[in-house]
Amino acid sequence: MQTSFTPEQLADPAIARSNAILRSCVHCGFCTATCPTYQVLGDELDSPRGRIYLIKDMLENDRDPDPRTVRHIDRCLSCLACMTTCPSGVHYMHLVDHARAYIERRYRRPLAERLLRRLLASVLPYPGRFRLALLGARVARPFRRLVPSARLRAMLEMAPPRLPPPSRNDRPQVFPSKGPRRYRVALMTGCAQRALNTDINDATIRLLRRLGCEVVIARGSGCCGALVHHMGREAESHAFAERNIRAWIAEAEGEGLDAIIINTSGCGTTVKDYGYMLQDGPTAEAAARVSALAQDITEFLARVGLPEGADKGVRVAYHAACSLQHGQKVTDAPKALLRRVGFEVVEPEDAHLCCGSAGTYNLMQPAIAEELKRRKVATLEARGPDVVAAGNIGCMVQIGSGTSVPVVHTVELLDWATGGPVPPSLRGRSLPSAT
Repeated sequence: MQTSFTPEQLADPAIARSNAILRSCVHCGFCTATCPTYQVLGDELDSPRGRIYLIKDMLENDRDPDPRTVRHIDRCLSCLACMTTCPSGVHYMHLVDHARAYIERRYRRPLAERLLRRLLASVLPYPGRFRLALLGARVARPFRRLVPSARLRAMLEMAPPRLPPPSRNDRPQVFPSKGPRRYRVALMTGCAQRALNTDINDATIRLLRRLGCEVVIARGSGCCGALVHHMGREAESHAFAERNIRAWIAEAEGEGLDAIIINTSGCGTTVKDYGYMLQDGPTAEAAARVSALAQDITEFLARVGLPEGADKGVRVAYHAACSLQHGQKVTDAPKALLRRVGFEVVEPEDAHLCCGSAGTYNLMQPAIAEELKRRKVATLEARGPDVVAAGNIGCMVQIGSGTSVPVVHTVELLDWATGGPVPPSLRGRSLPSAT
């Protein structure tokens, strides 16, 4: 793609990087075939190629964003399926991230939208606040049909019927390995996950300890920044990132770290991008070091190895979270691990397509998210599974709200199959014992 940025514009490192991304696009349109919003809406401007044209025009002309451009950029899920299918290697993620930050700085949204986005940014990254919000939503949920706003209704729908108590395992501490220590790892406990489902971190810690890992919950670590990053709130996302970097580098330079383990793939994609996000700042070197240490839990388990298990007689439909398969290119490890410990693994048709969760997307774009959820649930249920496994809490909540099939994290099944307890969401179900 030809661009015409001025030398003055290209002096801005962010513009220079976006220019390089734009110039790598050859207009082929392969991305439209795998873009969920294009499939649902059928509008060229709701495809990666269309959004690239809008971003190019906005940045080249150094103009304030107009409502049409903002609407189509906002509808992007950041599922990154376009990056998997692109033959030219266009790094769409970095381009749309730049566009969102640009829009956040230079576009004044309607008051109701500004308030909603501010509310989400002030609540979701903070487990305590999020827990209180979910408790309030549970009280209001019976009256959700009376709420005129589709977005507010979506928030009420997201509230689970019950909230787990806070887990002591999420506090800063060190868990010794069971037996001789083979590895020392930090576990990112996250933010929303700590309020919605504490079983995931608990299962991760148990499994890692059995495999000879000393597990550290680093003091000062918290939200990865992804939720605000995808809203274009760059200063906030960088502040979250820098806090995590300080916490993990302190551990790495203390007793050392072999890896930073992340069991929420949306967070993993962002942490692995810290080196890019902060490359122009004083923490660039530390950020790159943290990104190099970051691994999805299934990446690490594939490296360490799990004991082979007998057939469990349990059929698992594996949902590949977009942030894992497209963002991190981790595709085979989760399925191979599940099969190794004895589960039958099946995949849905169109496994590359998003379920519609995408961070806050199902709250900000509920109609599109609902249609994507309907399609994803239909393809998963068509495989007749006993259970659905996923590697991202957002996907688990999204899919779980549309099906009666239990939805669990991949690591919960791996923990169960190698000596851990039955995942709580499977208790009382007529499933064979996995041990």
